[in-house]
Parts: sequence; structure tokens; C-alpha cells
Amino acid sequence: MPLLHNFSGKLLEAGTDEAGRGCLAGPVVAAAVILPKDFKNPLLNDSKKLTEKQRKLLLPIIEREAISFGVSFVYQQEIDEINILQASITAMHRAIDDLETIPEFIIVDGNKFRPYQEIQSETIVKGDGKYLSIAAASVLAKTYRDLYMEKIHLEFPQYNWKKNKGYPTKEHRQAIREIGSCNHHRHTFKLLPDEQLNLF
Repeated sequence: MPLLHNFSGKLLEAGTDEAGRGCLAGPVVAAAVILPKDFKNPLLNDSKKLTEKQRKLLLPIIEREAISFGVSFVYQQEIDEINILQASITAMHRAIDDLETIPEFIIVDGNKFRPYQEIQSETIVKGDGKYLSIAAASVLAKTYRDLYMEKIHLEFPQYNWKKNKGYPTKEHRQAIREIGSCNHHRHTFKLLPDEQLNLF
């Protein structure tokens, strides 16, 4: 089923989504995108259904053709302070702050959001597979976050973040077990199941 262009009927409708909520390390990254009403791209879909190559192909197209877009990072220290749900919503708010055009309506992937200023919003479960602007936001958030994780992989290659992107893979957890966690890890998360951690 093709993705829908608009939920509210408003011309300036922003879609927002985040990436990295379930990771053990690194930031949660959110994006907000306002697409023109005639935007079309047959490749655009929920970022989880696309390959890394497809996402990187779409990134400049979305940024060039969007009416406006914003991207925001909330890093692990703040995640540990305010919890991952609040960090995800905060990242989405900051991505909307970053829009050069003020949206008339906001559609949000998922089922949790805090009102943003006086702008009406709607949460949509699995919205990244239903609406183009949320799908576009999911592509930007995921791609920006992956690029960041590849960058910090150079600092700590032992965790292999260029591959696992900070998610709780068996390999990532084994590295934590062997060498401990680092300053990029989220220390309020259960990094290892019921085991002692070395911190450095």
C-alpha cells in the first residue's frame, strides 16, 4: 500500500520520528520533515524496511526537496538524566525547533508525545510505514545516527559500533562483558543481564 501524503489536510504538516531508542550506547536522534504536497519518491518507506544504501540515497533527495527539515541529537548523558522516553520526545521537539518553516500540524511516529507549543499534533502507531513525512523523518534520523555511530566506532572499535550501531547484539554485549562500558554507553540501561559491569 502506498504511503499517504497528509493526515490533517493542512499544507504545512511536519512528520517526526526518532532512531536509537533501544540502543545501549550513543544518542537518540530525531528528525522532523515538512514535504511539499507534490513530493513523490517510490523508494521512500519506513527506514527499517530500507537498506543502508537506499537510506543514503534518499537522504540528499529529502533534504533538497523538503520544504524544511530539522535533526536533533540527545546524547547518552541526558538520556540517563531524563529517561529514554523523555529523551526521545525532547529530541523530536528540538528537531521541530530546527525547522525553518513553522508547521501547522505535527504527525508523530508512535503513541507518546508531549504537546509542542500551540501546534496540534497526532501520534500514529507505525506512522513511518503510513505517511511520507514520517518515513522521511525516519530516514534522516536513522542515517544521521548511523553516521555518528560509525564516527565514534573509530574511538572504540572494540564494540564494533560501525556494524551494530550500539544496539544490544550478542557481539556488543560480549565486548561490554570483556572490557566494560565506556562514556558513550547509557548507564541507566541494563547493559548486561544480571551481571557486574566494569566501568572506565
